[in-house]
Amino acid sequence: AEESGGTIKCTILGKEECEKRGMGAYLGVARGSETDPQFIHLTYTPKSGDVKKKVGIVGKGLLFDTGGYNIKTAMMELMKFDCGGSAAVLGAARAIGELAPEGVEAHFIVAACENMINDRAVVPSDVLTASNGMTIEIINTDAEGRLTLADALVYADKEVGCESIIELSTLTGACMVSLGKKVCGVWTSDDDLASQLADVSKTTGDKSWRMPLEKEYNAQLESKIADITNCGTSYGGAITAALFLENFVSKKKPFAHIDIAGPVWDDKIGATGFGAKMVTEWVSRQGKSEE
Repeated sequence: AEESGGTIKCTILGKEECEKRGMGAYLGVARGSETDPQFIHLTYTPKSGDVKKKVGIVGKGLLFDTGGYNIKTAMMELMKFDCGGSAAVLGAARAIGELAPEGVEAHFIVAACENMINDRAVVPSDVLTASNGMTIEIINTDAEGRLTLADALVYADKEVGCESIIELSTLTGACMVSLGKKVCGVWTSDDDLASQLADVSKTTGDKSWRMPLEKEYNAQLESKIADITNCGTSYGGAITAALFLENFVSKKKPFAHIDIAGPVWDDKIGATGFGAKMVTEWVSRQGKSEE
């Protein structure tokens, strides 16, 4: 924000401010850590002040993920990359600040925290209430990223009033099984947004593939004690994760979930920065699309 010449404003909400907003899903994940959650909101406004489109970009910001009480039994040493979505989003924010595209107001949002274990941490069978009032039964504490994203999406949708929203996250191993480690998955019900992201993918080289939103799989998320569960069965896990997230954005609003779990990390070189170019290009085009 300091390097943007005044085009980017930074707001960070602490724990109490998140509590006032009823962000129970996000704070439920965060309460297992001794480090307080930090909800980051960067706002880019063009120098002219002329805004044709207001967009939201949400990134998953798990600084470390142990899995919680459903503790990870493999790859935990790599879980510093569970903030890959937020890295892409914040990297794009820096690029947008330097490129200074006209016509678009962009909101870069990260609900940052850790998924750790202590005597206050969430356990399976707990019920959390998100900021839109939806209750969530916790089936698996390692399906935590979607809980943090739920409140971030409600914030982008309701409080900020973004007209369209994209979200990037290292969300599921299931997506890696489907598409490998070079291609991200894109889930959206909006054909225009899908087309935009496909073209941006070709332009930037951040490879993507549109995936199905099979509504019948919503049955896997049904709960006897809450509005929804936080995960389904072992089959179609990347799809049910996307279906879960749809509950936290207005139905008619263009929204895309982008799972970057595979390409965000390379075993030979480490973090790849995948997604930053895609987001930068997408945001840059939004002001032009209304011309």
